[in-house]
Amino acid sequence: MKMGWEVKTLGKVCEIVNGGTPKTIVPEYWNGKHLWITPAEMGKRLNPFVGETERRITDLGLKDSSAQLLPANSIILSSRAPIGHLVINTAPMATNQGCKGLVPNNNLYFKYLYYYLGSIVDLLNALGTGATFKEISGGKLREVTIPLPSFPEQKRLVKILDEVFEKITKAKENAEKNLKNARELFESYLQNVFANPGKGWVEKKLEDAVDVTCTLSYGIVQPGNDYPNGLPIVRPTNLTTKVIQLSSLKRIDPKLAAGYRRTNLHGGELLLCVRGSTGVVAVASSELVGANVTRGIVPIRFAEHLVVHEFGYYLMTSTEVQYQIREKTYGAALMQINIGDLRTVTLSFPPLKQQKVIAAKLDSLSAETKKLEAIYKQKIADWEELKKSVLQKAFNGELAEA
Repeated sequence: MKMGWEVKTLGKVCEIVNGGTPKTIVPEYWNGKHLWITPAEMGKRLNPFVGETERRITDLGLKDSSAQLLPANSIILSSRAPIGHLVINTAPMATNQGCKGLVPNNNLYFKYLYYYLGSIVDLLNALGTGATFKEISGGKLREVTIPLPSFPEQKRLVKILDEVFEKITKAKENAEKNLKNARELFESYLQNVFANPGKGWVEKKLEDAVDVTCTLSYGIVQPGNDYPNGLPIVRPTNLTTKVIQLSSLKRIDPKLAAGYRRTNLHGGELLLCVRGSTGVVAVASSELVGANVTRGIVPIRFAEHLVVHEFGYYLMTSTEVQYQIREKTYGAALMQINIGDLRTVTLSFPPLKQQKVIAAKLDSLSAETKKLEAIYKQKIADWEELKKSVLQKAFNGELAEA
């Protein structure tokens, strides 16, 4: 830290204010004139300045709860679920109990405080306690220290940080836009293939396009607990990558799969999620021979004389097929599609030779897209690291005037 700077606790330079929630069953407490914010709403915001909120409370709601109005240019910190969201209110505002309001005194520039708190989110999380979710108490927050240069120096540092962060934000936005464009290019080509079928394309129901050994059945209903060195089983939660590998799977007692031989995996088949996130598709790697699936997955093996395996993956992820799956999905608490409806999904595909050409083109484009995604994701991560580095330098007194 730079010589001449003081070190104070937040309790010495801020008033720390708890939030509260009026009873939601009392209509007279809500839809009033007072702004009121929660951690969930804070997490949605890209701009740190907040002058409007999703919900408001009345004078009575303020009076009959522990909620308190914070003056404009306070810093609002989410103190639980999660710890670390930060906003600056541009108008008087109350919060729920998941927030702490920090009202800086005359020697502390509000935006300097905002940037400083953003630089110590990891520390604030480390100070949090709790079993269900971590929360930082007002007492612990008051004991957190802050380096305190003169007020003019605080404003100078904030000016530099504003300029640097504006440049970083623009660079990040460009990288994110390029990432979005790369993904959209692939999706556009994929959907164009299936939206414009050409000569020789045929239509069949899914049940008429699968191999005679594929029954389009649900997997194991009650897979039970982990069983060391047991039978690998694929669950809907595993369908996060295109190819499912053995190492990521839970293992169960092999006896539980005795009545589910119809869903034994041969390796290479498509795995379609039919419960929860219906329509998600992955591929079983060749090492999954003999493994099984749970109730939420239906294995699909296409008849080789009708559909090339590689093409089948893109076919099942196409807008035309995914739309039908969504239309046939039902449920409120748990979305699902039944086997009878799944079997009637209509597929449209060209001759095998053309399928191979299309699949090769999509594989190539997919690989190129993934390379671009990796580049842009790394750029975004680098910009985030630069932000942390700049903040650290600022509060160590190492930031020269730009």
